Amino acid sequence: MKQVSLSLSELATHIGAKIEGNAPDDLLITGVATLSGAGKQEVSFFSNRKYREELLKTQAAAIILADKDRRFCKVPMLVMDNPYLGYARAATLFNPATPQPAGIHPTAWVSPEAVLDASVSVAPHAVIEAGAQIASGVFIGPGCVIGKGVKIGNDCQVMANVTLCTGTRLGDRVIVHPGTVIGADGFGNANDAGKWVKVPQLGGVLIGNDVEIGANTTIDKGALEDTIIGQGARLDNQIQIAHNVHIGEHTAIAGCVGIAGSTHIGSYCLIAGGVGISGHLELVDHVHVTGGSIVLQSILEPGVYSSGTPIEPNRKWRRNYHRFKHLEQMERRLQILEKNQEINHTS
Repeated sequence: MKQVSLSLSELATHIGAKIEGNAPDDLLITGVATLSGAGKQEVSFFSNRKYREELLKTQAAAIILADKDRRFCKVPMLVMDNPYLGYARAATLFNPATPQPAGIHPTAWVSPEAVLDASVSVAPHAVIEAGAQIASGVFIGPGCVIGKGVKIGNDCQVMANVTLCTGTRLGDRVIVHPGTVIGADGFGNANDAGKWVKVPQLGGVLIGNDVEIGANTTIDKGALEDTIIGQGARLDNQIQIAHNVHIGEHTAIAGCVGIAGSTHIGSYCLIAGGVGISGHLELVDHVHVTGGSIVLQSILEPGVYSSGTPIEPNRKWRRNYHRFKHLEQMERRLQILEKNQEINHTS
């Protein structure tokens, strides 16, 4: 792949930044790197004060940073409100996606009843079953299984060993990373005198446009209606999304989150790593749940929510845990003391 190079002024225009400092007019930029590792033709970014020492010593051609941090930088600057966004734009410019050649590998199996656009690329050992519909510019990675009747929109990337089960529909420009399973049966079981009876899962999974789904994430099909992932959502690795969950547009969910069935999460939410969310709940738009929290009730007001206790030395934690078990007793004693104080005050 041919190396991309841009003048500093061209880069500033592309990422929406303003050049500050003494930069040569003909300075060419060839890539992005860390503050400590960047060379004379590379840019880096600064958005965390923990790296201020590295900023002072950097050899980068220029640094993407916010106006408030200009005084800490000794090299040319690309000043903008959101330096991390600038870095994302720059990294994309210097590392364009490699186009996949159209065609079906000889070891892949494609049902004659599947419909593939001529531009689709199918890698080795993929399986595409009857009734699947795959639009233009799609890449199907090695070892993927595309089930009966699955629909995939334009310019999607389905990486290695992904399984899309019957009833799954992807919008346009969806990225699904390796090992993910979308549309497996939800966990539906009825109890008959101690024995489990499977409840048929009759819905599907609907993934909106511009969604990215991390490796080894699982999204179950709905029991009757669809499980829905809204446009622009971002799902990290190893997330479990149960049947009939709805996730709103542009919500981001970090790794190892578990979401139980029929919970609705709003748009523009942030769910940090290791969060557990119980079933049949509602989280409104603009909710941020911090890492390791357990959500057992609906959240009906936007804001930041947490649960659990931060890590601390075991001896101290054991003492506090012992006290937790006596909170109800302590509350009753406090109420009695307050009542006696009121009586003494009025007498």
